[in-house]
Amino acid sequence: MGWLDSYHSFSFGHYYDPKFMGFGPLRVINEDRIEAGAGFPMHSHSNMEIVTYVIEGELEHRDSLGSGSIIRPGEVQRMSAGSGIHHSEFNPSDRDPVHLLQIWILPDEDGGIPGYEQALVSVLSDDAGLTLIASKHGGSPLKINASTDVYAAQMSRGDIVSHSLHSGGGVWVQVISGTLEIEGAILDSGDGAAVTDTKSISLLATGDSHLILFDILRLKPS
Repeated sequence: MGWLDSYHSFSFGHYYDPKFMGFGPLRVINEDRIEAGAGFPMHSHSNMEIVTYVIEGELEHRDSLGSGSIIRPGEVQRMSAGSGIHHSEFNPSDRDPVHLLQIWILPDEDGGIPGYEQALVSVLSDDAGLTLIASKHGGSPLKINASTDVYAAQMSRGDIVSHSLHSGGGVWVQVISGTLEIEGAILDSGDGAAVTDTKSISLLATGDSHLILFDILRLKPS
């Protein structure tokens, strides 16, 4: 589509790779750039936790619950599709593109009441470590119905952040911009990496970096 430039971390739409179907309940990470005035008309979802993270520009959201809002950098949206919801997403600008990540996470249980939530988050480089932006267990701006904690961070070159893993779980790190070293591997903008079978990981910013970290509390259903 000429109005949409989209990159997929996992199989999605016309892109299919059986080796990359997701990571535990983390099913979709799409990095989208939508041209001015363009977007996705009303469409449906069910049984999915959808998190939208705007990097640059603005995204207009409307849904069948009557919710309507503009999402800007520094704001994060959570939409629980539950038993079913319709929504649309458009770039309201008449000149500037919007750059965003859209993330789909399978819920712990199907069905449930659809819901929508939007919040301000602070992930500036002078903040210490990772900022929890979405969680099932509280302590975050957004609540999701999935056993996945979602963190974000902006790190200056030379910063080091450590993160402990849960027993039976794993971590997926998605680099929005910059470069990171994770357990000896170098990740550039748009790269993602899964880490399992360790008690903790260390992230080293080899350049000014912006990232999302997904802490999967359990990789396999109990």
